[in-house]
Amino acid sequence: MNKVILILLAIFLAPIAVLIKSGVGKDLLINIILCLLFYFPGMIHALWVVTK
Repeated sequence: MNKVILILLAIFLAPIAVLIKSGVGKDLLINIILCLLFYFPGMIHALWVVTK
């Protein structure tokens, strides 16, 4: 998938971007927990996963 689209998804729909990039696993679980607590840390985590 195009990296620009993944970055946009990471900003607006963080768990979806992590799911597409790394599948179901620990990264997705961490991201969902971060998004439930506060959205901003979840977004930062998603950007990190997408760009690494």
